[in-house]
Amino acid sequence: MSKHAISTEVIETGEQRDGRGRRITPAARRAEHVEAWRCSGLTQAAFARREGLRYPTFAHWVQLANKGALAPAVRFAQVRWPQPLSPSAPSLRLEVQLADGTTVRGGAVEELAALVRALRS
Repeated sequence: MSKHAISTEVIETGEQRDGRGRRITPAARRAEHVEAWRCSGLTQAAFARREGLRYPTFAHWVQLANKGALAPAVRFAQVRWPQPLSPSAPSLRLEVQLADGTTVRGGAVEELAALVRALRS
C-alpha cells in the first residue's frame, strides 16, 4: 500500500462570507453592478450570468436600487476657488446636487455641509 502526500493551500481572496459561506457584497459594489447593468443593455438574467451572480440575488439588488436603498455614500471633496474672494464680491451662492437628485443651495460652506449631513443621517 503506497502513501500519498496531500498538499493543501489556503487562498485568501479578501471576500467576506456569512455563517453559511455566502459572499457578502458591500452596498457600494452592489450599486456598481446595478449601474453597470443599466448601461449594458442586457437583461438582468444575462447580466447576472455574465458577472457570475445569482439571478435572484441580482434582481433583489435592482429592486433595492429602484427604492433608493443602494444609493452610494455621499463623498465630499475640498474645493478651492481660483482666486480669493474679496469682501466687495457679490453674494456667493453655492449649489450641491446629491446622488438622489436632491439639490441644496446656500452661501456658507459649513452650513451646507451640516445640512447635507443632517439629510443623510
